[in-house]
Amino acid sequence: DHPISSSDRSRVGTPSIKRKRPLEEGNNGHFCKLQLIWKKVSWSVTPKNALVQLHELKPGLQYKMVSQTGPVHAPVFAVAVEVNGLTFEGTGPTKKKAKMRAAELALKSFVQFPNACQAHFAMGNCFNPSTDFTSDQADFPDTLFKEFEPSAHSEDFSVYNPVNNELLSTAYRHGRLLCHTLDLMGHAKQNKHKMASTAESEKNPVVLLNELRSGLRYVCLSETVEKQHIKSFVMAVRVDGRTFEGSGRSKKLAKGQAAQAALQALFNIRLPSHIPSRSKCNHLPQVRFADSIYQMVTRKFQELTDNFTSMHARHKTLAGIVMTRGLDIRQAQVIVLSSGTKCINGEYINDQGRVVNDCHAEILARRAFVHFLYSQLELHLSKRREDWERSVFVRLKEGGYRLKENILFHLYVSTSPCGDARLNSPYEITTDLNSTKHIVRKYRGHLRTKIESGEGTIPVRCHNAVQTWDGVLLGEQLVTMSCTDKIARWNVLGLQGALLSYFIEPTYLHSIIVGSLCHTGHLSRVMSHRIEDIGQLPASYRHNPLLLSGVSNAEARQPGKSPSFSVNWIVGNTDPEVINATTGKRTCGGSSRLCKHTFYVRWAKLYGKDPPHILSTRMPSHGDMPSVYSEAKLVAQTYQAVKQQLFKAFQKAGLGTWVKKPPEQDQFLLTV
Repeated sequence: DHPISSSDRSRVGTPSIKRKRPLEEGNNGHFCKLQLIWKKVSWSVTPKNALVQLHELKPGLQYKMVSQTGPVHAPVFAVAVEVNGLTFEGTGPTKKKAKMRAAELALKSFVQFPNACQAHFAMGNCFNPSTDFTSDQADFPDTLFKEFEPSAHSEDFSVYNPVNNELLSTAYRHGRLLCHTLDLMGHAKQNKHKMASTAESEKNPVVLLNELRSGLRYVCLSETVEKQHIKSFVMAVRVDGRTFEGSGRSKKLAKGQAAQAALQALFNIRLPSHIPSRSKCNHLPQVRFADSIYQMVTRKFQELTDNFTSMHARHKTLAGIVMTRGLDIRQAQVIVLSSGTKCINGEYINDQGRVVNDCHAEILARRAFVHFLYSQLELHLSKRREDWERSVFVRLKEGGYRLKENILFHLYVSTSPCGDARLNSPYEITTDLNSTKHIVRKYRGHLRTKIESGEGTIPVRCHNAVQTWDGVLLGEQLVTMSCTDKIARWNVLGLQGALLSYFIEPTYLHSIIVGSLCHTGHLSRVMSHRIEDIGQLPASYRHNPLLLSGVSNAEARQPGKSPSFSVNWIVGNTDPEVINATTGKRTCGGSSRLCKHTFYVRWAKLYGKDPPHILSTRMPSHGDMPSVYSEAKLVAQTYQAVKQQLFKAFQKAGLGTWVKKPPEQDQFLLTV
């Protein structure tokens, strides 16, 4: 009630500051602390720009000034650089910016960044460095993908506890502090939020998004005419520096899907009336299923590596296959595990089938799965009733075997498979949304090959699809197809390979669960939609409608260089096997249980069994056993025909030619 003197006012500060002090110092000041910590963390990340990144990967590149156009007061410079035999030209108002743009384009053609933060800065995206460039959560009714967003931190913030490391890491990982406003004063806003949510759920997603971010413009990325003259549209909208896509039978539906994706990703708003029905969207039926698969694989790996203390626990990519009866997670079982990101050096290529050429985790998981199938087939042929009852196979009356009803296999990969699936968005949309122009990436969906003794992939360029033995031994790089393309191949041919197709029907994955670095719509496109026009396939073969899923809380990527070894484990075996990825053999120097020679020996033992019903009806009659590995594979005529049909579909779609290893590596005799 008493007036404050000028000396007192200078001592206590202004009234506005005085009102803020309790909020900063009291029990309700945690949000302010969190803001301060967040600012420090946001500015502590200083990734390298595109020029530095490209120089480290390709030192000694020469940038050439191509042209200078425009008026003197507003010049436009063009600078070009040649990388991997391709020329990339960048333009800008200064030579420096043009040079930077050329470096960005070169990086986009072959680099897959280890984390989203580096990708943002190297690609010139100048928004928040912690924003995940792969988290475009567009819902695609027709693209077989469902990504799950954690919601644990979006509720009951009115009684929020003091700041902790878990909250900070979660906030940093999602590129924003919190999904909803923290209520620091009580429960008053909680009821208001519930009322707002009810009102929001009754609105159209386009209308609601426009209220939150007015002035948005939608771009039509593509318009295609499918079978029976049915049109399909893909629309995109850019919100807060991020691009969201949606697809539908009309532009209106596609816009709604794009808006819904933006609402869910940026504001954690999911409109019930716009959730795709199961008849339109193939995805795993429950959020926890994918997380359960991920947790089972990581727990098993933890068990095998002594709680991650083993020297072989270090990995960049972890993969595993889980077997379920239907989608009952209670009966799920991890059957194979693998880790690795390297391929064999060309100097160690072997003409006796005693090395493993590709030690990427996904590929080793598939080879370990083939080992598992051999074991299950041998179990079914046992004379003991309890053995063949435990097998996953049942005998067909007409000959051969197939999986028991309701047996499903799910592949978990800790990061998106190398190749086109791991690249950033398939489109580059101009930041000026007043223009409807967009740039379609030159190599969208293109077949890609791995780099020998390195990481990352490049588009296939050679017209000759067969490498030569002497060329590789003389120093030519040994080319291996990317994991993305190999998985697409399994999606048509099955995982069993040519030799096992003598005995069993094609065996397909039911789903793939990806831990991180996944682009929602693009992953589905490269896995399922690149070869839709493959044509009619023989009986039991199909273009598998693979289900794709993300996880709500993926494991953190391990820092440092990728290890030079790969690990594989198969159910029924106590210890994992360690392979030197450079040589393709075990660290002790012996052949791996996953090499071609080992599989050929096991196949020969099955082929020599007396019962004629062991052979599938798709195979010729039981004759002399092929003595050469390559000949044995060629006898599986139906399998080989489908493989050629697949390769032609890639070529017809303009996606490149499948590159094969030198044929000499498969021309070895059967020796026991």
